Amino acid sequence: MSDAIKVGFVPLATAARGILVVFCDDALKVGPATSKTLGGAAELVKRAAAAAAFKGKNGAALDILAPEGLKAERLIVIGTGKVSGLKGNDFLKFGGIAAGKLKAGSASMSIVAELPEGAMSTEQAVAIASGLRLRGYKFDRYKTKKKDGEEGALRADVSLAVDDVAAAKKAFAAAGAVVDGVIIARDLVNEPPNVLYPEEFARRASQLRKLGVKIEVLDVKAMQKLGMGALLGVGQGSARPSRTVIMRWDGGKKGDAPVAFVGKGVCFDTGGISIKPAGSMEDMKGDMGGAACVVGLMHALAARKAKVNVVGAIGLVENMPDGNAQRPGDIVTSMSGQTIEIINTDAEGRLVLADVLWYVAKKTKPKFMVDLATLTGAIVVALGTDHAGMFSNNDELAQRLLAAGIESGEKVWRLPLGPEYDKLIDSQFADMKNTGGRHGGSITAAQFLQRFVDGTPWAHLDIAGTAMGAPKTDINQSWASGYGVRLLDRLVADHYERK
Repeated sequence: MSDAIKVGFVPLATAARGILVVFCDDALKVGPATSKTLGGAAELVKRAAAAAAFKGKNGAALDILAPEGLKAERLIVIGTGKVSGLKGNDFLKFGGIAAGKLKAGSASMSIVAELPEGAMSTEQAVAIASGLRLRGYKFDRYKTKKKDGEEGALRADVSLAVDDVAAAKKAFAAAGAVVDGVIIARDLVNEPPNVLYPEEFARRASQLRKLGVKIEVLDVKAMQKLGMGALLGVGQGSARPSRTVIMRWDGGKKGDAPVAFVGKGVCFDTGGISIKPAGSMEDMKGDMGGAACVVGLMHALAARKAKVNVVGAIGLVENMPDGNAQRPGDIVTSMSGQTIEIINTDAEGRLVLADVLWYVAKKTKPKFMVDLATLTGAIVVALGTDHAGMFSNNDELAQRLLAAGIESGEKVWRLPLGPEYDKLIDSQFADMKNTGGRHGGSITAAQFLQRFVDGTPWAHLDIAGTAMGAPKTDINQSWASGYGVRLLDRLVADHYERK
């Protein structure tokens, strides 16, 4: 697991070392401990701010080299804007901004976790620590040489000066587990497809056993016995056999129905016989972003010992166009017994999810199911890369996801379902077809999935625009974002853990 920044907590009065980071509001006001730390350098900050037209706006940063009157080699002042308008995600961002000031090599940084009114809360300080680690992530394990001007490895030790060290350490034990889950998801999505194929993905997911997660891996023979013809049809053209992995974390009351999360895991998607254009096909190594999220989420919940029963299920396949690949016009029979006419072999993710959703609904009888999938290009056309598309048959679950998205910063936007869309996937030869055509493509894909949830409260998150290749942010500079881990951890923590 890639983790370049180590974060420790120290008392507010601790002397600064290395790079010093402090915070000010839009009046350039700092807190009492910060003022004491700066000492005579406070006047230097005012002069530098005036020269750089630094106004303390939210997220703005003033970088002062070799500040006179301080032992620190650099002083970085991060603006918070109006303190009354700050939200939890702002502190995550502040941590990312601070980490962005670190350069390759070994470094030390001291951050004074204080606002003008006084010490930050434990939650605010821990959010800064999480932002530091998330921004410090870099996937470069396959680089053997660095080009001129290319940044090398970063190894940084950060001391976060807080009011209550014990409380911060305790809170970050849980928050750090969630960060670890995000990093696991990013690593999985970033891996090349010749390294991460269904069997290897299943092996990595099985490492969660170390945390007490129960793992069951279904091979092709087991899935054939279950009648998973939809999933197996996708993978039949690949030399790499398909797998389904069922993960169970029993942290709740014995006998309580679990909550369930299902991920699409197409380890590489050529489109099959309906082959994709060559341009950017390499990006299809990330077509398992939903499965990566579920593995990262299960790690987060188990590592922080979440008090809830959880099922995580991922369908793992490769969609390849060899002589045994399924064809447009084929009809497959899903585990549910419903038959599906294959119109386009590149509409494969919904076939994988169909069987896994049915399996989870029937075998575990969960309180709800949330599936995540890099499912359609149409969702990127509709929503861009700032929101994931959300579809649901349950208003309460949808509202909770919307709220968790706002709180975590991993936003979702609800789109409609309805009989007018559902009839578009009716087939004259089978119970349904696997695509409803160009119009409303994300909606008809969701309508398809809804036919396999067996009435269970359910939400589908189309993360094609948010899981990979999304614009860089203050807390992520990687191609893979790890989208969904923080969102769903927040959903569980806010509504489904026993207190």
